Amino acid sequence: MREEQTTGTAQLSEEQVPSKKNRYRKPKPWDSDDIDHWKEDPFSEKDSSGPFLEESSFATLFPAYREQYLRQIWPLVTQHLQKTGIACELNLIEGTMTVRTTRKTYDPFAVFRARDFIKLLARSVPVQQAARILYDEKLYCDIIKISGYVRSRDRFLRRRERLIGPNGSTLKAIELLTNCYVLVQGNTVAAMGDHKGLKQVRRIVEECMQNVHPIYNIKRLMIKRELAKDPELAKENWERFLPQFKKRNQKRRRGKHQTDQQEGGSKAYEPFPPPQRPRKIDLMIESGEYFLTEQQRDQKRKTERERKSEAVALERRKERAKVWDAPSHEQMAQAREKRRRLLEQTSSEAV
Repeated sequence: MREEQTTGTAQLSEEQVPSKKNRYRKPKPWDSDDIDHWKEDPFSEKDSSGPFLEESSFATLFPAYREQYLRQIWPLVTQHLQKTGIACELNLIEGTMTVRTTRKTYDPFAVFRARDFIKLLARSVPVQQAARILYDEKLYCDIIKISGYVRSRDRFLRRRERLIGPNGSTLKAIELLTNCYVLVQGNTVAAMGDHKGLKQVRRIVEECMQNVHPIYNIKRLMIKRELAKDPELAKENWERFLPQFKKRNQKRRRGKHQTDQQEGGSKAYEPFPPPQRPRKIDLMIESGEYFLTEQQRDQKRKTERERKSEAVALERRKERAKVWDAPSHEQMAQAREKRRRLLEQTSSEAV
């Protein structure tokens, strides 16, 4: 009996003991590898239960320079939105674009895509490009604000120009690596793409405005793109392959103990600080003004102003008196020569 028990326990130990978590779990019909649980099924008009009970609307402002373009393309915008049952309105007085649901709207998410559509139009995206967001279910947009990172206007313009690159080369590289459409306009950056690409674009733009050059992030994306092609490295950590960039602050000021002779000057190095400049009170004590009363100080200032004004008036009188001085012999000779040339010129023209 003991031998049978020991053999039975040995067999139980060899066999895999089921976990307590899934011991009483029954197999479900959707527990299959053939089913993609992340797949998004398209929403058709048959899936809708009827018109919505409440009306949803979104409005966005647009700049004044977009008014003429929006008036031209508004019939095309209305045509695109009518396909999804969304009504739109262009208010030129208030400078707003509004989209709202109607009784023909069957997709609850259509009003959000229409909201993104008018946002892109307000940020200078062409209507042909912005209309893609209404029909592609895997396409989303992101409006990145870049105006609040730096105070200096010149520094902001330089960093924004750095994001675009020479002839738009940096922006084109970002679009190719992230599979997104990127447009830099004014104080915002508009991007269109999937969620992964939009996240990468936002990181590049924000770090660029924080004084990190976009070429560093572009280089990282290029390395990741090559590593993703290798199936052996697909599930490994890629940090050892990615470059680690360190910030380097260039020293622009002169060193603490650097001599003027090293810079080309003639002064020798002086280890002691310069003498302290006298305060305003010290100067007043030295001149005796500190011990005067307020009336005496005002009288002194008034006398000083009068003395300066008299000196200036005397100089002006001297300048005006120069007009009455007799001309010199050289000036008289120059005047005669000029008069003679003028007479010769007029006589030759008359002939």
